Amino acid sequence: MATPLVVSEVSKSFTMHLRGGLILPVVSNVSFSVAAGECVVLGGPSGIGKSSILKMLYGNYAVDSGQILIGKEGRIIDIASAEPRTVLEVRRSTLGYVSQFLRTVPRVSTLDVVAEPLVARGTATEEAQAKAGELLSRLNLPKDLWQLPPSTFSGGEQQRVNIARGFITDHSILLLDEPTASLDAANRAVVVDMIRAKKEAGVALLGIFHDEEVREAVADRILDVMQFSPRKAAA
Repeated sequence: MATPLVVSEVSKSFTMHLRGGLILPVVSNVSFSVAAGECVVLGGPSGIGKSSILKMLYGNYAVDSGQILIGKEGRIIDIASAEPRTVLEVRRSTLGYVSQFLRTVPRVSTLDVVAEPLVARGTATEEAQAKAGELLSRLNLPKDLWQLPPSTFSGGEQQRVNIARGFITDHSILLLDEPTASLDAANRAVVVDMIRAKKEAGVALLGIFHDEEVREAVADRILDVMQFSPRKAAA
């Protein structure tokens, strides 16, 4: 599909129940698309709604209105109105997400954490673990750590595990929320190369990168989220 991700007139607000039901607008009339092989970066100041947009696209946040259209195996799925079971299936087959935080089951080894998305799609465990090992090696995580749970790692090490887990599949759409924030220069360069490889493979990428050097290296275009902010309308 040439344009696997289309966002149309999406709005989001939060209701502050502890503040008497106060409505807090986040974004309104968000509309854009991401083509296959393109990396679009969400730009704008902190707190403007960039991460909220990614969470709506992944189905973690409900939307107030609008459509989030995902191309999946010849069908169009609207994540904004899809049943939870459908959202989970889209995540398994089509839509990947690298968040700022790694959440894993306690006591599961790093190798299995990274391999799990492939195993869930039917790949043999041994093959999935081999692929996981390749990515962990590329991200400079020592082999003697692979059998340990990532909860014992430093922030930078956990983020490398998070990246390996997010990049291991061939999802056609990949969401990236500050994937290089905790990394040193050498590993940031590795991730830039990995993003470029995904683009060459035809993956549609949508990301947040506060690191200007990384942003300039991967972005085909930057989408200013300020244009969707209620703050602009109030100004």
